[in-house]
Amino acid sequence: MKTLKTLALACAVSAIALNGALAQTAPAAPPAAGVYEPKSGQDGKDVVWVPTPQALVDRMMKMGGVTKDDYLVDLGSGDGRTVITAARLGVRAHGIEYNGDLVELSKRNAQAAGVADLATFERADIFESNFSDATVVTLFLLKALNVKLRPTLLDMKPGTRIVSNTFDMGDWTPDDKIDAGEGCTSWCTAYKWVIPAKVAGTWRIGESELKLTQTYQMLSGTLAANGKSMPISNAKMDGTKITFTASGQQYTGTVTDGKMSGQTAGGQNWSATRAAS
Repeated sequence: MKTLKTLALACAVSAIALNGALAQTAPAAPPAAGVYEPKSGQDGKDVVWVPTPQALVDRMMKMGGVTKDDYLVDLGSGDGRTVITAARLGVRAHGIEYNGDLVELSKRNAQAAGVADLATFERADIFESNFSDATVVTLFLLKALNVKLRPTLLDMKPGTRIVSNTFDMGDWTPDDKIDAGEGCTSWCTAYKWVIPAKVAGTWRIGESELKLTQTYQMLSGTLAANGKSMPISNAKMDGTKITFTASGQQYTGTVTDGKMSGQTAGGQNWSATRAAS
């Protein structure tokens, strides 16, 4: 992490961090007046702190399909604007931030916005925190930090949405990408991923055998029937939803508790169970 911090701080000197992003920031002394005011580009635990443009925060809420039924967790919550924006939509939201001053600032901001009952904050290290019950995770971290978090995210409940400001997840292709629109001049892009159900392995569809290989949400494999093995195509997971094509027939279905069920494009019902290992 020291290397990341050094790179981010060096970039901040020239252009407020070409690789800088909102992340966990180290505790900073309050100004002489006694009222803490964060500074864009200030030193951080892993990288520098930069606030997310409100226009992008608003777009990230829409991109994530955030509703009142969700529980949103913001990793490296900074001044709390993402959590507070979600709370203003009636969403229960929680921010995890390393800088205690920013945590207290966020609480004051939530109180001033009238959403302190929905917007909560804690001082903690995101890499040591349990946020597995979140249905939406937002973040503004360096790519390397996203990649470090990736195994934890992939173990979350299928269908959980991950929305990242500016930085991607390495070789994990995003399901969607947007920008903040006109008027945004920096940190204006966001990416979205949907945690896929884990379906790699062998499945039985009646007398047929479906073999799946999985790389994140993307699938490949074969469907064997009547002694003939056919490659599948256009195969992908969208949370718990599976889609693939075999022998010109499109299959769509849902994965639940180790079982698949759905319909073909021709209207035929199909179901599958995992083969015994």
